[in-house]
Amino acid sequence: MVYVSLDGEAGPLALGLPELVRLCLVAPWWRDAPGRTAGELQAVADEYREDMPDLDRQRDCAARALGLDPAGLPSEAASLARLVELSRGPVAVACLVVGYEGDPLDPLFVSDPS
Repeated sequence: MVYVSLDGEAGPLALGLPELVRLCLVAPWWRDAPGRTAGELQAVADEYREDMPDLDRQRDCAARALGLDPAGLPSEAASLARLVELSRGPVAVACLVVGYEGDPLDPLFVSDPS
């Protein structure tokens, strides 16, 4: 699964729908993660949780409805690290998105978010 932003960034998010669903369950705020430090990421996650205080309950309920064990979901840190891994590896090369002028779009993640 590849994401292309309106800001000229693109990159792989997951290897298949199950991995994408897990990412969205665990870190629904992932789009705010590129280029942020660990402290900034924690602030984004805290703000998201402030707006949605029952996030964990809703995540667990959604996971069960999809046949997933909530205890088996990855951590937020692991999910973000996976995004960085995908953006740097051979998957990123295979999923390169080229813009109108023939240049590749900027990668979504260029540094370790943790």
